[in-house]
Amino acid sequence: MAPKGILGAFPTAMNLILEGKVKETVHNAFWDHLKEQLSATPPDFSCALELLKEIKEILISLLLPRQNRLRIEIEEALDMDLLKQEAEHGALKVLYLSKYVLNMMALLCAPVRDEAVQKLENITDPVWLLRGIFQVLGRMKMDMVNYTIQSLQPHLQEHSIQYERAKFQELLNKQPSLLNHTTKWLTQAAADLTMSPPTCPDTSDSSSVAGPSPNEAANNPEPLSPTMVLCQGFLNLLLWDLENEEFPETLLMDRTRLQELKSQLHQLTVMASVLLVASSFSGSVLFGSPQFVDKLKRITKSLLEDFHSRPEEAILTVSEQVSQEIHQSLKNMGLVALSSDNTASLMGQLQNIAKKENCVRSVIDQRIHLFLKCCLVLGVQRSLLDLPGGLTLIEAELAELGQKFVNLTQHNQQVFGPYYTEILKTLISPAQALETKVESV
Repeated sequence: MAPKGILGAFPTAMNLILEGKVKETVHNAFWDHLKEQLSATPPDFSCALELLKEIKEILISLLLPRQNRLRIEIEEALDMDLLKQEAEHGALKVLYLSKYVLNMMALLCAPVRDEAVQKLENITDPVWLLRGIFQVLGRMKMDMVNYTIQSLQPHLQEHSIQYERAKFQELLNKQPSLLNHTTKWLTQAAADLTMSPPTCPDTSDSSSVAGPSPNEAANNPEPLSPTMVLCQGFLNLLLWDLENEEFPETLLMDRTRLQELKSQLHQLTVMASVLLVASSFSGSVLFGSPQFVDKLKRITKSLLEDFHSRPEEAILTVSEQVSQEIHQSLKNMGLVALSSDNTASLMGQLQNIAKKENCVRSVIDQRIHLFLKCCLVLGVQRSLLDLPGGLTLIEAELAELGQKFVNLTQHNQQVFGPYYTEILKTLISPAQALETKVESV
């Protein structure tokens, strides 16, 4: 990419650099112009000087505050006043200076750029060398930006947490009843847990690598704890009408993201149901092929886009397409294709998935919720180790959904944990409680 500052010298191109092909043409024109200048007799170093000036600025921008010695060295080696004098006397050594820049780039670049810098060392044409230098420098600038963002992220996150909490406290000071819906939400979650035992271990056990698997945990009820109540509360939101007027005050900012997660969960439930029914008609041969499964998932996902508004029509199209793919794939593999009776049965079972009370869909829905609960308590990776039956075919999609859900709940707990702790103290007796405060899981 040609340097931004130099392109400013070409006013006729300023209106053209917005789009890809035209932009590339302008860049090529610039480098052709530089070549003409350096090849002239005597050579014209005006563009070369501007290039070296920008190179110097980029190199200095890549330095860390403590690298004063390198800063002084670059300032001296690329002293623009001195270089301008050399250019006026026709003695500017462009190739020599480019080699110096390469050596400096080798010192400053991330390991991932070592190979690119080494390739530039074999270029002897000064124009092509400068062009390559600018391309690699551009990537090095992005590396520095990414490094800076990563370094600042913990500080920015902590600031965000403190800021959100402070703003909420200001509102709470003005409206003491602001936590009423949140209290009601957690109260319902606690009641749900007392009626049916938790299906995952508490966080007090989750730190142990040798702890129970998600399925083992389902058969080992744990005492009521603040973390389990909060996990149940978050899961309940995925079953709620998110337009409910009694939506928890502490989650109002997350309502849109929760709606997206709810839609994704719904789509995965139907997709997994379709795959489970389809696999029972095609056996392990087809579903042992990752390519076939991926193709079936792509087809199903694209056809389910209208499922929410037109479930019967959408699932009818899915059933037709899925049965056709199974039939054709069995024939292509030299296997016995589906009989007309099996095809009709397959399509009928697939179409029944449109009904909310469909048994396959209900089981898959329950298992996905169990998986998400275990993600909150055990973490996504550990929960993936023991997926309930019927979910292995959507493992990658579940991992994405689980991580999004965990990220949302963790941030929410970090912001509003103190408020949740005070509410939960009134809901859980000291004899039941395993924790004294809400921790992010």
